[in-house]
Amino acid sequence: MAINENPKSANKTNKTAKAIQQQENATTIKTQNPPTESTINNNKTEIKPEEKKTEAKKEEKKPETKIKKDYALANALNLSMSPKYSKYICNMIRGKDIESAQKMLEEVIAMKRVVKMHGLQVPHKHGKGVMAGRYPITAAGEFLILIKQLRANAMHNELEIEKYIVACKANVASKPYRRGGARFKRTHITLRLEKNLKAENKKQNENKNIKSKEEEKKNG
Repeated sequence: MAINENPKSANKTNKTAKAIQQQENATTIKTQNPPTESTINNNKTEIKPEEKKTEAKKEEKKPETKIKKDYALANALNLSMSPKYSKYICNMIRGKDIESAQKMLEEVIAMKRVVKMHGLQVPHKHGKGVMAGRYPITAAGEFLILIKQLRANAMHNELEIEKYIVACKANVASKPYRRGGARFKRTHITLRLEKNLKAENKKQNENKNIKSKEEEKKNG
């Protein structure tokens, strides 16, 4: 008797035989054509490390040449005081060295020195050459603060304070309104330390005269 084979079992055997043949073919191909480094690198998924922040190259900084100032400044804006009083205080301080100006302002605050106010209808004060004057204490206090700031700026700029004098200026600022239509008093003040050119010229002239006299003695 002939035995009939199942078609399912025959299909399974055919599939297994095909799979075995495919594996054998793949192995033969690998042995004939071995993989190169480029193919390996392409197949591998390389994980790139995080890009580090490139530090900016520090340029060689040239030493900065600081320009020395021959003066010192102190400014104040919108001060609540009379521009007339500030003008007369400027006249008192102008042309003085910083130490004498500071002493004068301190004496005004202590009511030991009168600020001359010629041209104003103010009461007379005792003193030599004083026709009219007052003690503007609040204005003198503001000026004293500015003089101290001016001294500090001069020390920062490495100035020889003894050879400098005070130059000052007072200007009328914008006046805000008050109730009833009146206005407040406001002033701008600028203080500046400048070289005492008169003293320098005097010294130069004196030195020239001394040298000329010495030359005359030698020649005579």
